[in-house]
Amino acid sequence: MPIKVTVWNEFRHENKEERIRKVYPDGIHAVIAGFLKEAGMDVTCATLDMPEHGLTKEVLDNTDVLIWWGHMAHHEVQDEIVERVYNRVLDGMGLIVLHSGHASKIFSKLMGTRTDRLRWRESGDTELIYCVNPGHEICDGLDEVIKIPEEEMYGEYFDIPQPDEQVFLSWFSGGELFRSGCCWRKEKGKVFYFRPGHEAYPIYYMPQIQKVIINAVKWAAPKANMKLTTGFTGEPMYKRD
Repeated sequence: MPIKVTVWNEFRHENKEERIRKVYPDGIHAVIAGFLKEAGMDVTCATLDMPEHGLTKEVLDNTDVLIWWGHMAHHEVQDEIVERVYNRVLDGMGLIVLHSGHASKIFSKLMGTRTDRLRWRESGDTELIYCVNPGHEICDGLDEVIKIPEEEMYGEYFDIPQPDEQVFLSWFSGGELFRSGCCWRKEKGKVFYFRPGHEAYPIYYMPQIQKVIINAVKWAAPKANMKLTTGFTGEPMYKRD
């Protein structure tokens, strides 16, 4: 069965700013959904202004991996929906948070820190993304270094808990460093934060960036888990699903 992916995008910049619409005429979510479909995944899209932000219980129950892009309207995301997504992650749904989604309510709730705290600069910096964990599934088929000619700079300190696995580290032409690819496990679910993707630049058209996201979806998708059974039955406590 194909992995079921829901791509969530705030979809505000593309609607409000002509310069952004020229880069992503149908929205960032449409570009991401396109290359995931080409990779054989079952993809749907949801946006902020849809009823329940497009993240109804039915949608989330049928999602293996949720991809999240937000920036200018984090505060508009309803707390009820954040709680719904949070519980689905703990129950096993994968979550991939992209770029400025670092300041989203759902990412902050899962991390338990002030994830909006970092340095940033919009000046078209060159970014070099180094694979610092080449044996990781997310690095499969990638070059050792991914070069982005123009990007928004993010710099440390980034207020996140220590990642369970550090996959990528970025260097910017201003000299800054940033933990740009981080993995965590939250109960049954997996979370991956991937830094690139400023809306003013065509980052999500880059084959190597697309490969990272495809790999991340495969990594974050639920696998067979061990189920804990309560009470003494004379049988082993742990059974496979």
